[in-house]
Amino acid sequence: MGKGSELSHLFATVFLYCFSNFMVAPAITDVSMAAICPGQDECSLAIYLTGAQQVIIGMGSLVVMPLIGNLSDTYGRKSMLTIPLGLSIFPLAILAYSRTKYFFYTHYILRTVIAMFTEGSVQFLSFAYLADSVPENGRAAVFGIMSGIASSSFVLGNFSTRFLSIPTTFQVAALMSLIAFLYMRFFLVDSKPNRGENFITEAHSLLLKKPKFPKLLLSLDDAICLLRTSPTFLKVAVVGFFINVSDVGLYASLNFFLKAKFHFNKDQFADIMVIFGVSGSISQLLVMPMLSSILPEEKLLSLGLFFTSVHMILYSVAWAPWVAYVSAVIPILSTLAFPCLRSIASKQAGPNEQGKVQGCITGISSFASIVSPLAFSPLAAVFLSDKAPFHFPGFTLFCAGLAAMLAFMQSLMIESSPSLTQSSAVERLV
Repeated sequence: MGKGSELSHLFATVFLYCFSNFMVAPAITDVSMAAICPGQDECSLAIYLTGAQQVIIGMGSLVVMPLIGNLSDTYGRKSMLTIPLGLSIFPLAILAYSRTKYFFYTHYILRTVIAMFTEGSVQFLSFAYLADSVPENGRAAVFGIMSGIASSSFVLGNFSTRFLSIPTTFQVAALMSLIAFLYMRFFLVDSKPNRGENFITEAHSLLLKKPKFPKLLLSLDDAICLLRTSPTFLKVAVVGFFINVSDVGLYASLNFFLKAKFHFNKDQFADIMVIFGVSGSISQLLVMPMLSSILPEEKLLSLGLFFTSVHMILYSVAWAPWVAYVSAVIPILSTLAFPCLRSIASKQAGPNEQGKVQGCITGISSFASIVSPLAFSPLAAVFLSDKAPFHFPGFTLFCAGLAAMLAFMQSLMIESSPSLTQSSAVERLV
């Protein structure tokens, strides 16, 4: 079976999985508000519960994601993908059955526990799969295509929600999640590291130059080793941290902000998300491949982060509903950042360590999911209430934009340099 066929099955799996999760995003705010604070447009308890969930998930991901990456290098990407794809079905099935108060809290608890061990794993395992199959000079474009497919599922998922009732939305989402799991098990072929001549030899691998520790300690040990031995990886990790701080701040408060200020409901949330997703899809599938052949990844990363900050700050000062729709177009440039970050990280280790590298980035970024809600949830609750110290309902989003600007400033310090594999090839020639 050719590489193209293998990657097409990966792309289909990611599309189906993301579709099932994204299509419930516009509805979950209304479901939460109806279960916790029925009949209200403002609810501090809902904001705090969302923030607490993100903190707990972040704490779990910080520890578990590097370990899953490490295990995927040993047991294969497909084996580890089975876990999150299988477990993701159950929380959706609960809300597909009922969305009353007690079923909502059951969903809340179950999803929190499952996400502690799976949040972000499908994403980084897919990138590790691509790194196994694609040479370094083509990774930025292929990573962009992967992100574009996820954005396309985001568009179609949110667009379909526009025409479905809330009960039907969760029922379809649960079915699509099951189909994603079955498709992956039957059609996806496990990847094998590319050992072409341009890849690093085992002797030059950063992670193999460190002392060996018991298996359960490898995840933390690998992360520390990568941070200490690769200045580029350290800078990438810092950028990833601040990106996640800003993203968590945005998504934890945006819908509550729009509902409180402009009285948005499920349909308006879906419209915003569709525009956002279409912009991201155009960026990843069309703009990214063109720009990656002209500009280095480091420049594209900085460009994307700058517009990420602009995107969030514009939301924060929205004075009319149409401003929120205009802001949703900016991801045509802001979404360039994520695949570039992953591509740069993938070049800092050898072919047998892509799971560790992508897992470490996800774990470090997950730390932001602990820090960010602790800061942004209280801010959102205060500034969307009548007790705000000054009138600025979008202050939380403004702070998220500042965090994205910090990521942009750090990205300017990432210099274009030969990857480990290229350095190894030069050393062999010498």
